[in-house]
Amino acid sequence: MTTTADRGSPPAPPGPPTPGAPAAPGAPGDVDAAADPFDRDVLPAPEGAARRLLGSLLRPHRTRVVLAAVVLLTQQAAVQAGPLLVAVAIDRAVPALREGGYGPLLAVAAAYLVCALASGGLQYVFVRAAARISQHVLLELRGRIYRHAQVLSVDFHDRYTSGRLISRATTDVESLRELLDEGLQELLTVLLSLVYISAMLMYLDIGLGAAAALSFVPLFLLVRNFQRRSMRVYRKRSTAVAGVIVKFAETMNGIRPVQSFRRERANDAVFGRLNDHHLRLNGDSILEMARYVVLSRLTANTAVAAMVVWGAYRVADGTLGLGVLAAAALYLRRLYDPIDRLGMFLNSYQSASASLEKIAGLLAQEPGVPEPKRPVPLPERGPGQPGRPVVFEGVAFGYRTGGEVLPRFDLTVPAGQTVAVVGSTGAGKSTLAKLLARFYDPTCGRVLLDGTDLRELSATELRRGVVMVTQEAFLFSGTVAENITLGRPGATREQVEQAAKAIGAHDFITALPDGYDTDVRKRGGRISAGQRQLVSFARALLADPAVLILDEATSSLDVPGERAVQHAMDTVLHGRTALVIAHRLSTVAVADRVLVMADGRIVEDGPPAELIAGTGRFADLHRAWRESLS
Repeated sequence: MTTTADRGSPPAPPGPPTPGAPAAPGAPGDVDAAADPFDRDVLPAPEGAARRLLGSLLRPHRTRVVLAAVVLLTQQAAVQAGPLLVAVAIDRAVPALREGGYGPLLAVAAAYLVCALASGGLQYVFVRAAARISQHVLLELRGRIYRHAQVLSVDFHDRYTSGRLISRATTDVESLRELLDEGLQELLTVLLSLVYISAMLMYLDIGLGAAAALSFVPLFLLVRNFQRRSMRVYRKRSTAVAGVIVKFAETMNGIRPVQSFRRERANDAVFGRLNDHHLRLNGDSILEMARYVVLSRLTANTAVAAMVVWGAYRVADGTLGLGVLAAAALYLRRLYDPIDRLGMFLNSYQSASASLEKIAGLLAQEPGVPEPKRPVPLPERGPGQPGRPVVFEGVAFGYRTGGEVLPRFDLTVPAGQTVAVVGSTGAGKSTLAKLLARFYDPTCGRVLLDGTDLRELSATELRRGVVMVTQEAFLFSGTVAENITLGRPGATREQVEQAAKAIGAHDFITALPDGYDTDVRKRGGRISAGQRQLVSFARALLADPAVLILDEATSSLDVPGERAVQHAMDTVLHGRTALVIAHRLSTVAVADRVLVMADGRIVEDGPPAELIAGTGRFADLHRAWRESLS
């Protein structure tokens, strides 16, 4: 049993900062919030990440996309044949009708009917195909966000609020849905209309076709200006939406302290300011759209009027057929009508682009504790060897902003030993536990589990070997049995009940309305704090880890609840290697050894009885605790 702590030696300089290492509030060297990318709504991402993300989402559906494009191409050909058939009817079928020939008019009418039916049928096929592609893409994107958020390390979630994550998976995905369901069809329809109509106008009369092409110059400049202005507005609007969601989620998650400290009015004021900001940005986006629609229609109507007047003069002098002028007028109207729809597409595109940029930034974040490229399995445990040795070898830890929390130290915990860690708030106790659980990686040095560096273990192997029970026993919505089997998903009901009986939780569970099938509801709110902690211990016992970390597991309990949990601790810790963060010194009774921490250093180390008999910090703490009980 060996322990060395650099109590008197100066701390070794920390190594290079760990990528993504956490920046806790109040940590030394904490920077201004504006300098931290996690305090901004848009996380940094490589250039072009949003385009690559959209490409990767569409790539599995490229065959469907091509088929949908062919369908739309054919459908637009059927739609744009209408004015040409009108020109044929006026210039050829009507003169033939005067001479008693009904054939040309009947042929034109039949062709028009066929085109109308084909257009409607093909539109139906396209809408179904596009909707199917859209739903598969959104399903995959929402799944990626959810899976990636679970993979990202604890340090990420410490800094990036859950409200923003919710906004990414809901509001931002919904913006992309609007683009895929409606916007892309509008864009493709506009582009195909421009190609078909321009070709038809050139075919009917090269002069009218050239004039129509020239009229696109001011419209193009108008579209570019709208695109630049609206993009800025939509980026701000998306950020404002996230702010509203973050505040709402924060208030609902902290509803008890909100009501206890009568924060309702103050929260209303803050939420009102966020809502007003969102309202103003919504108004800005509507104004930009209104300005674009008015100017585009004015430009389009002016161009149509000018070309119709010019065409009428040409009909009068015999250089242009009346049917050609009628068809050209219809085509010109169709040519400029989609310009409004192009604005609608740009509206959807700018909103979706801002949202996709934020989602891409989130998905570009790498875990602060990455998976090893070649995972190493833990050595097999023999019968009667439930614990594994733990070694902190030259370990130091500092926050991302440079604040050192744990100066360099060495620590060895033999297999099967229970070590209690005590000290004042901020001494580094929980940080030590989080390094062992590999929520963070050390700045320098390494943490070994049975001789294997934690960084060489896969997440699955590590979580099977090391389990942490926190101060707040978190239970998920679902039954008591489902919460216990989180420790071993394939466990039978008999194994679940055996774990609960060993912990002392069986009696209260069977007294619940539905026993083990009782729904504990959100965060286990249906049962008491002590009962939640017992369920979490049953979960840990069922998981059968080699190393167990208890982070102040009894600090929030009353005396009866603490006694029940301490009895459970005796059972769950038996034979295992354990690190117990002790806020109440009564917890130390289960320990073989005590570490006293101060300012990130281990200042005392030894058996509880030996330290109590001494004159150090632990003796003072123990004496003060005994006096508080008398």
